[in-house]
Amino acid sequence: KTEKRFQQSTLNKAIQRFRKVIRYAISEDYLNKDPFILYKAKRVKKPILYLSQEQLKKMEEADFGIRRIQQIKDLFVFCCYTGLAFKEMVNLKQKDIINENEELWLKVFRGKTNRFYMIPLLPKAQEIMDKYKDEDSDYVFNRISNTKFNAYLKEIADVVGIDFNLTHHIARKTFATTVLLSNNVPMDIVSRLLGHTKLQTTQEHYGEIVKQRLRDEVKKIRGS
Repeated sequence: KTEKRFQQSTLNKAIQRFRKVIRYAISEDYLNKDPFILYKAKRVKKPILYLSQEQLKKMEEADFGIRRIQQIKDLFVFCCYTGLAFKEMVNLKQKDIINENEELWLKVFRGKTNRFYMIPLLPKAQEIMDKYKDEDSDYVFNRISNTKFNAYLKEIADVVGIDFNLTHHIARKTFATTVLLSNNVPMDIVSRLLGHTKLQTTQEHYGEIVKQRLRDEVKKIRGS
């Protein structure tokens, strides 16, 4: 690692591939035991990328004039206010819009956890959904590939002035941070709205965001 200056994530992937060879060698009796049995890969924590309140507002207000690009931008904003992953967005059906006590919710199937969870349909998300909803289709939105969606987002990011690689997944991160945590929504509620089965998963992903907010608030108190 030191000689080649590999990143830890690159090293982890290389060892993961090599361990497949080791397991095969053991199954074929070429080896008696796994030499990596006591090895634990170091976890790599990447900084969470998300849109700030200012960036989200710029994204909402941006008007591209070209319908297809405008629609991609709007769908991205829709996911910033719902936290839907790409597959969840494109697979969203009319029947998944649930009316409970005069409030609209989205019933979403999360493939990672193999279960359904509920998301409140916030006003800004509902406005976008009503704008593009195709009443003649079972699906709420027109179908598009993740690759094409992200290609459009690169163009959008350049215009809006976002200086990092904008992908659909950043919408989900923005929902968790800028829309929920920054508005003092408790971590356990954030966890449920993201469809996580364990609170620990949410804490591992977003705990540092909460710590940073705490540091910022303490700075304000000390400066007052």
